[in-house]
Amino acid sequence: MDKKNTIESIEKEAAVMRRHVIEMGYAAGGRGAHFGPALSSIEIVASLFFEIMNHNPLNPTMAERDRFIQSKGHACLSYYAALVETGYITKEQMYTFKGDGSFLSGHPSRNMKYGIEISSGSLGNGFAIACGMAKAAKIKKENHNVYCLVGDGECNEGIIWEAAMNGAKSKLDNLIAIVDRNGVQLAGKTIDIMDVDLEALWKAVGWEVLIVKEGNDTASILKALEKMKNSQSGKPHVIIANTTKGKGISFMEDSISWHARPLNKEDYEQAVSELENA
Repeated sequence: MDKKNTIESIEKEAAVMRRHVIEMGYAAGGRGAHFGPALSSIEIVASLFFEIMNHNPLNPTMAERDRFIQSKGHACLSYYAALVETGYITKEQMYTFKGDGSFLSGHPSRNMKYGIEISSGSLGNGFAIACGMAKAAKIKKENHNVYCLVGDGECNEGIIWEAAMNGAKSKLDNLIAIVDRNGVQLAGKTIDIMDVDLEALWKAVGWEVLIVKEGNDTASILKALEKMKNSQSGKPHVIIANTTKGKGISFMEDSISWHARPLNKEDYEQAVSELENA
């Protein structure tokens, strides 16, 4: 497929996914949703599901599938939106998000039938599981990759670095982590809470590191993912993608208050209007 067409098709899917995020979050009513972190990660998740990963919604447990782990589980709406657009989940099911008896909970709950690999949400644990899955694949000589989406605030967790060191020691070059560096976490700006040099830290524990200056630019994130997928460094890989919290909705962008909250009718209508006119 022509690369320009690939980029354009992914951008179209990303636009649809943004609308799905708003629809699901609004359907949750007073239960609210994590809009900001979901919207910042749309291009990352779309690039993975529509171009990079080997997967099949008609055979969700096929042995050779690539694994996607959403360690920043609170951002699950971007994940669910991708599952809708790739055919794992129906649009009817989409509107049950956070509803009584729904399998679409506020953090991913493992359900292989619908393409959900693990239960996640306790920050850092999903990344450790991803490292374990990549190591298991090495031991069993399986030929697939593991992709793990991590938050920048999540990188404050000690378990991230314990797992990262083990991943480097085990030479898990079948593992690609993507840090969604949107600069905002639950309690404030990440730079105010823990001002660290993520690039230096990941390099220090033995990972191959790539910075994407525009993490919401499909062409840039796709190029980075392809480069890491084809890397011969022999190391585990991490992409640090600079993104915008709440990307695509003006009043949500870079907003701490829109990390997680309910969406009222007025805000819903404004969000839909902005997306339709983007």
